[in-house]
Amino acid sequence: MKDLQRLLDNNRRWAELNAQQDPQFFASRAQGQEPKFLAIGCSDSRVPLEMLTGAEPGEMFVHRNIANQVYPSDLNALSVLQYAVEALKVPNVLVLGHYGCGGVAAAMGETPFGLVDNWLGDIRDVRRRHAHEIDALPDESARLDRLVELNVMHQVLNLARTPVIQMAWRQGRRPMIHGAVFGVRDGLLRTLVTEVCTNAQADELIPLV
Repeated sequence: MKDLQRLLDNNRRWAELNAQQDPQFFASRAQGQEPKFLAIGCSDSRVPLEMLTGAEPGEMFVHRNIANQVYPSDLNALSVLQYAVEALKVPNVLVLGHYGCGGVAAAMGETPFGLVDNWLGDIRDVRRRHAHEIDALPDESARLDRLVELNVMHQVLNLARTPVIQMAWRQGRRPMIHGAVFGVRDGLLRTLVTEVCTNAQADELIPLV
């Protein structure tokens, strides 16, 4: 109960501060949302997407899962994507990974972890395809960092191939897809790929991932 109470106390202070600074803060947001981004991030508790980007309530629609995956069979992620693109008409979709990702680290080796192994299969495929490049890196930390980056770029490609994005592009709407990595050691975002909004641009990622 002590941990929960701390969250409730923090919430109360946050609500009071925002109401003092802007009496219409909550009333204006209660009318609806017009986010500029759909962010697909990792569930890791060290990567609070709104906090690390400084986004205000209403600016970012968010989906999170282990290792920021975009699977064509994941109805949860695809439903979020469809609502964001077709109903909210977000102009940007951001895949955000992070260095030190536990899910990516688990996919680096052959140790079984149970149910989550089904979820990590795509990352393991990326690891195998890039084994020569990754194994040539000087230490385990560098190898993990590189796989984190490759995973983000691979998920950008997966995202571009979804029926939701393909339909939007065919209709002339151009939600732009970006890929970035968050540094848990320094708090900084690093872009890997930006403004993918055509199949030709997506195809350029194929030899990279």
